[in-house]
Amino acid sequence: MSTFRREAVRVVVPASSANLGPGFDSAGLALSVYDEYVAMVTDDEGVLVEVVGEGEGVVPLDESHLVVRSMRAAFDWLAVDQPGFILRCANSIPHGRGLGSSAAAIVGGIVLARAMVDDGTDRMSDSDVLQLALVEEDHPDNLSAALYGGFTVAWLEEDGFGDAVRMSVHPEVRPVVMVPPHEMPTKKARAMLPETVAFSAAALNVSRAALLVHALTQDPSRLMAATEDRLHQHARESAYPESVALLGALRAAGVPAVISGAGPTVLAFVDDQTMGVLGGVVSGSWIVSHVDVSAVGAREVPLPPIA
Repeated sequence: MSTFRREAVRVVVPASSANLGPGFDSAGLALSVYDEYVAMVTDDEGVLVEVVGEGEGVVPLDESHLVVRSMRAAFDWLAVDQPGFILRCANSIPHGRGLGSSAAAIVGGIVLARAMVDDGTDRMSDSDVLQLALVEEDHPDNLSAALYGGFTVAWLEEDGFGDAVRMSVHPEVRPVVMVPPHEMPTKKARAMLPETVAFSAAALNVSRAALLVHALTQDPSRLMAATEDRLHQHARESAYPESVALLGALRAAGVPAVISGAGPTVLAFVDDQTMGVLGGVVSGSWIVSHVDVSAVGAREVPLPPIA
């Protein structure tokens, strides 16, 4: 019979950018911005939740918290009695900006619960984590990047089974995220997508999505063509016109740029030649951050020593 670890457990999980232009609902890139969750089983029933950083004072601090819900689902999957626990979330991933905050909470919560059970990592594989995460969020792009790190291509089988492949990213791929001050709920953004698209648009995206794999892993000089999209970005222009305008300005200046996930964040890939273009294009209240690709996904890490 499984038992719980009595010491605190710490998990970190990266942000992610999905779609990357043409790879709608399939391509994901893990980024070196992390949420950190620390939890410990208690003898009391229920949960005590603390949130600092992103979402502080906004997200619920009870059983409805997304990390808590994901932990509860994992405990059910592992067939262990639901414990009482304390949870501390130190969040750095912006909420509602297209950087995978919900995917991080879902995957991070499941991985955290798995680590809290003595034999959890033996009984629940990463593939199991992905299947359970898909119950909460039904598209695997951000989930896979948050779970595996690096560059992922994910898909759903006809029976709903989710799978993904992870690839290492070329060392010259240098992402920059441009985050606006306003949020965009993913559900609202997805509701704006058309039910049908032109055959020519679908054909273009198929070719560019295939090229995207080569560009990110082998030849970043191909990223401009590889990040073209005709399916989803302009369909949501009315929701975030400033983002689409910035996207167009960057691409016109020779910078490969995309809407990150459901937006409104813009993700660009720069090199030594295009680095200086950003300052002349990005203005106003956008927060510009140069980030690395996170080679690793959600994982347990040691707690820092007590001073």
